[in-house]
This record gives sequence, structure tokens and C-alpha cells, in this order.
Amino acid sequence: MNTENSTFDPGALCSRKLWRMVAGEEDNQALDERSLRKAVAELAERRHYLAELERLGKLERRH
Repeated sequence: MNTENSTFDPGALCSRKLWRMVAGEEDNQALDERSLRKAVAELAERRHYLAELERLGKLERRH
């Protein structure tokens, strides 16, 4: 996904696709760090994969 010429909209993607991107299961070499953070934030907002995001160190543990 080339984010230089287009705006990355994680809200347009399903949770499973976002998870694969964040977990490194997708070939997303063209996806920049800012876009990955947006994908993590979208997943956290949807409350999908919260435990997995914390396990990967993508989210800070909530108390």
C-alpha cells in the first residue's frame, strides 16, 4: 500500500486485515510508521485484538 500518494484510512478496512498488517502478517513494506499507528488506534477503538496488541507491545497496558 503506497501511503505517499493516498491517505491511509484504517476505518475502511476490516479488523482482520488491520490485525494482519499490525502483526506483520501482510506485506506492508510501503506502509509507514504513522499508518501503522493509525491501524493500531483503529483496532483499539474497535476493541478487537486488544490482548494481542498488548502482547505485541503495540499498546500500553491499561489499569
